[in-house]
Parts: sequence; C-alpha cells; structure tokens
Amino acid sequence: MLRTQTSLSTWSQERNMKWLVLLGLVAFSECIVKIPLRRVKTMRNTVSGKNMLNNFLKEHAYRLSQISFRGSNLTSHPLRNIRDLFYVGNITIGTPPQEFQVVFDTGSSDLWVPSIFCNSSTCSTHVRFRHLQSSTFRPPNKTFRITYGSGRIEGVVAHDTVRIGDLVSTDQPFGLSMAESGFEGIAFDGVLGLSYPNRSFFGAIPFFDKLKNQGAISEPVFAFYLSKDKQEGTVVMFGGVDHCYYKGELNWVPLIQAGDWSIHMDRISMKRKVIACSDGCEALVDTGTSYIQGPGRLVNYIQKLIGATPRGSKHYVSCSAVNTLPSIIFTINGINYPVPARAYILKDSKGRCYATFKEHRLSSSTEIWFLGDVFLRLYFSVFDRGNDRIGLARAV
Repeated sequence: MLRTQTSLSTWSQERNMKWLVLLGLVAFSECIVKIPLRRVKTMRNTVSGKNMLNNFLKEHAYRLSQISFRGSNLTSHPLRNIRDLFYVGNITIGTPPQEFQVVFDTGSSDLWVPSIFCNSSTCSTHVRFRHLQSSTFRPPNKTFRITYGSGRIEGVVAHDTVRIGDLVSTDQPFGLSMAESGFEGIAFDGVLGLSYPNRSFFGAIPFFDKLKNQGAISEPVFAFYLSKDKQEGTVVMFGGVDHCYYKGELNWVPLIQAGDWSIHMDRISMKRKVIACSDGCEALVDTGTSYIQGPGRLVNYIQKLIGATPRGSKHYVSCSAVNTLPSIIFTINGINYPVPARAYILKDSKGRCYATFKEHRLSSSTEIWFLGDVFLRLYFSVFDRGNDRIGLARAV
C-alpha cells in the first residue's frame, strides 16, 4: 500500500516562494535527492558464500535470548489493527506534544505528517501539525515529493522533537506535507519509516538512527508482532525482543545488502510444486505493505491456481472454498514458512472473500516480492541493524 513508485522530482520556484512567505524563511535552499531503484545481485546457489555469511552472523550475533527485558531499555509500543489492512500507532511531535497516528513502515525511512498549511481534502480529515504552537520547531530548508502506489505527497522538511512512548529524538528531521492526494478515507495521519538512512527521500537521519546514535536504546534492533482479526494486541518494540510473542527459535536471515530490509528467498511453492521464485529471488520484508506483492505474471498464475477471479481491483474466491485451498509456502534460507488460505484470503466490507496477492509495478531485471502484513501476521519479525539481518519465528 505504501510502496513508492517514483523518485523525488523538483518543485517549481513559484511554489517554493509561496512556502517561503508562509513559513517566514529568509533563505530557502532546495535540496533534490534522487533515489533510483537499486538492482542488486541476489545470493543464489552459492553454498560456500551462504555458509560464510551464516558463520559471520553467529560470531557477531547479539545474545538476544540473554537480555533481561525488565532491566533493559526495551520499549514496547502498542499499534492498532485497521481491518487487517494496516497498523497505526501514536507518536507526538513538538513542544508541547501534538499527537499523530502513523504507519510504522520498514519499506521507507522518513517520517512525515500533514502541515496546517495543507488544504487538500485528504489533509482536512487528518490531524495537521501546527508549527507555531511548538517552541522546539526549526523551520524547513528542503522540499520533497513522494509518489506512493496509493497516493502522492508534497511538502517541506523541518525539525522538531519526536516522541514514541518514552523514546525521544530531539531536532528530528521530518516532512510536513503541503499537498496530498490518494489517501482519502485512510485512518492514519502519516508514516514513520524504519529503513536505512540511504533510503531517505529527505537525505535526513531517520528516527531509529537518531535513537541509536543518542544511546536511547540498548541494542540496535526493533521487532513487530502483528495481531490478527482484532484491533488490539499489535506491538512494535525497540531496543530488544520480547520472547513472549513467538514460538521456538528465531531464524536469522542475512540481508542481501545493508541498505534496505531485502533478503534472498529460495522459492515459492504449493503442493510441493514451485510456482514462483524458481531460481531464487529478492524479498522485501515490509510492514508498510498490506498484501504479498510480486511480478504481475507470477501473481496472476497464483490467482489462477487458487481459482481467484478478477472483479474490480481484487481477485475473489468462494468463501466456502477457503478451508480446502492449499497453503502457499515461502522458503527462506532453507526454512519453509507456510501461509495457509485462512491467512492469504481476507473478507471485504461486504463479506466477500478475496486473495491478498497483488501485482507490484516495479520495473526490475530481477524477480522481487514484497512480504507484507499478510505474511508478518504469521511470523514475528526482528529487524537487526547491528548485524544487517532479519529474524523470523512463528508468532503466538
């Protein structure tokens, strides 16, 4: 849902001058940051390379199982499940604090919320930041534009104090959207990105990196437990891992390359037959994506296999068939992660059942999949910045 489809582009000088006046800036320095889609060589069928990586991770692993969470700086923050489509949590910005509901997104790096100057119809339904009411606000010196799969925002980058529970980042760069489109009817105000600094559209230090640099967290890790079929129960935790949220051991998967939360996936199969990712592929573990997304040709093949027929923007199946549909298995680092039909089939507002496989529109020479909330509701996920790896385990 939140995946970006295009890079930043330049705003007109006329619009910049308008915001110059509005924000009372003496000088306005426009900064253009272009982030192209990075094509990386996947780690495939190189046993010696995989063993070397695994050995390195074992030698440099955090002893997460030995962390005493009551005595550590582990911070758990509740999120709210919105119809199994996305998860939002409260943060505050400014002094005194102004509260916003944001999506915690591992697929992006920046924090943004609407500005009081945003007059778009979308902004009128969301909480807007009132910069004049904050004594710690520092005016902007950059502009940005981001186009998502579901909408577009344009705005400026400012600085202020940001809080998540007891975690505080002072002078945090964040975006103030001045214009939004495509987010009508969506119950969140903005986005808080949790990816690497090089993914920042602002060219700014992300919130998690500020916490890490300030020593506010005991370990450079965060983790997600996503609830199913109910609003309460979802948690994001910073600085450690609460083992009560998963069963068994965490299976650690090295990132393809430090820079985003992409891992190598071995294959996707159903009934012991490989149906996608046959030669290995790239998978982005993405809390900001509602569904499981992949190349159109392969997604359509999966829809055909499960008997889903298109109707509007979704592919529907008979609700009575859900109990008979097979699991789809994602094999990652040699371990199978089954996704049963009860997980990959959801109901719409009219009670009709639809498949949660969706085509992404990225142009890439390699096969890429997005493992979104449909997958992550089943598997507790740990994002380890210190060792550039992801941990997965069966969620309770």
